[in-house]
Amino acid sequence: MAEKGIKTQDWAAFRAEAQRMLDAALDQMQQAAERPWQPVPEDIEARYAVTAEARGPQETVDRIIEDVLPYHGGNIHPRFWGWVQGSGLASDLISSLAAAAVNANMGGRDHGANYMERAVVDWTRARMGMPESASGILVTGTSQATVIAFQAARLRVMKDLRRTGQGAVRLTAYAGEGVHNATLKAVELLGIGSDNLRKVPLTDGKLDCGALAAMVAEDKAAGTVPFLVVGNAGTVDLGLFDDLNALADAAAALGLWLHVDGAFGAWTRIADEPYRSLSDGIGRADSIALDFHKWMYVGYDCGMALLRNEDEHRAAFAARPAYLEGAERGLAGGEPWFCDYGIDLSRGNRALKVWTALETYGEAAFSEAINGNCELAGFMAAEVEAQPLMALGAPVVSNVCVFTARSDLAPEAQSALNADIAQTLQESGEAVFSTTRAGGRVMLRAAITNHRSREADVRAAIAAVAREAAK
Repeated sequence: MAEKGIKTQDWAAFRAEAQRMLDAALDQMQQAAERPWQPVPEDIEARYAVTAEARGPQETVDRIIEDVLPYHGGNIHPRFWGWVQGSGLASDLISSLAAAAVNANMGGRDHGANYMERAVVDWTRARMGMPESASGILVTGTSQATVIAFQAARLRVMKDLRRTGQGAVRLTAYAGEGVHNATLKAVELLGIGSDNLRKVPLTDGKLDCGALAAMVAEDKAAGTVPFLVVGNAGTVDLGLFDDLNALADAAAALGLWLHVDGAFGAWTRIADEPYRSLSDGIGRADSIALDFHKWMYVGYDCGMALLRNEDEHRAAFAARPAYLEGAERGLAGGEPWFCDYGIDLSRGNRALKVWTALETYGEAAFSEAINGNCELAGFMAAEVEAQPLMALGAPVVSNVCVFTARSDLAPEAQSALNADIAQTLQESGEAVFSTTRAGGRVMLRAAITNHRSREADVRAAIAAVAREAAK
């Protein structure tokens, strides 16, 4: 019989069902290669309809095993390379159990989880090459981290912004072609406006610092206030990296805040050469946005904003109404509070996922996996070039491989074929490529941030593309 109410709990029965759920989750991870993405059934909405009736843990676990686990987003599978999604870690199960038991609100106060987040921030700051005085906060992902960084950048040039608003001041920001949509959303959300995000041309795949200087001068002459430039550590389409040292020099000379979008590419800092040097200079940035749920593979969601100047970071967000006043001792102690460094007052325990992963596997294992992903992208490029009708859309720089299945076709026909192949292979469960545009064509794109992928997976996927292209 289903238990009634939440005040009473049959712990013996609950323990048995929790163990059954844990075993099912472990099976899912251990057998990930046998469980690709599949289209959701037509009656999925009916299955998920909230009845709000007390069914008890046994029936609930039954439904999760039958109706939830099979219909995942695909990124646990070793042949998933769509978009830029991490694959998740077995250690996430351990950290999730502990997080549920602790139920920490990471907004502030004096409890262990906040100290763990500071430790994770410190470890990341050091790996990125930022000074010990730098500040950081775990967030949902790069999109939120970008908003946090841009807000701090605005306050550098508009000290009274939080009190008076931006008013008629026209701020201009700068980014290279191919910058992630997170930058566009941030300037829109903060009221800067997408028209004031200036796209700087690229030279050899890198933001042209000479063109940047000319655009800044032009905008100043037009009465705007240039305030920020975005550097890329791994563009979302092609995996390109700006020359971050040159960009840091340019930003300093032009009086611009340098923000680096390092959503996945920042993690080349823990890779070997030739990949590590791609992100040289990232530690000179005023702010960095990065994700752990991409190339550090931890479960969603988990990103970080790092800011060089803690005073500027805190000034952008700190606010303590009376009911949030701290204390010298007791639970209301524990300064600083993370609510003073970001948007959220109520915050989940993301640090535990990262800490558990690093303490379980060690930094060297992540370095090896990142190296391996880059090498797999190069291997995929070689497999593509070995096919007589396929062609790369761009050289592989890091972990992104973009290609067309039939270079002999007209651009429109290539686009239609590549899009169709992506959908067909997704639906068959053979492989997940996403698509992007390069050279005026829709192309297949693999962004390899998957620690489960092997050369055999790449061979099978390219063979499947060749088969579909020949039909």
